[in-house]
Amino acid sequence: MGNSVPQEVIEKKIFLIRGHKVMLDKELAKLYGVTVKRLNEQVKRNIKRFPEDFMFQLAWEEVESLRSQFATLNNRPSGARGAHIKYLPYAFTEQGVAVLSSVLNSERAIQVNITIMRVFVKLKEMLLAHRELAHKLAELERKIEKHDADIGTIFEAIRQLMAPPPELPKRRIGFHPS
Repeated sequence: MGNSVPQEVIEKKIFLIRGHKVMLDKELAKLYGVTVKRLNEQVKRNIKRFPEDFMFQLAWEEVESLRSQFATLNNRPSGARGAHIKYLPYAFTEQGVAVLSSVLNSERAIQVNITIMRVFVKLKEMLLAHRELAHKLAELERKIEKHDADIGTIFEAIRQLMAPPPELPKRRIGFHPS
């Protein structure tokens, strides 16, 4: 992979778990060119740098959900190496990934981290653009609804103007006893 990792590759490795955009230790280890064991060793040696909002361990249910949704593990026979996981993976938020660059101090880790940070920024910008667009769309819908009501009132007034005047009862000529 060299030091350069395409942003599209990284984007596919970012998952939404517990309301956070995260990357899993397995995926980060591949990108950094280290083993998952080595990555987790470095994290454990520097555990004070990784509070719960930077990194958390997945529950078995979350692992199963990821496995079914994203096929994170290959479909291997049950006895094959890697078919089952022994340890629950760690998920790193954007801040946790940023801290990893200081823990894994290789040239590759630095370059990959820069790319990952750019992807997270790009995702935030896209989310912000979508929020602004959704807000503008809602605003436009409210205006249209108000205009629809106004236009309906105008049409009703035009219909009333176009309707023939109601016939008044004709007065009879002559003397009428009261």
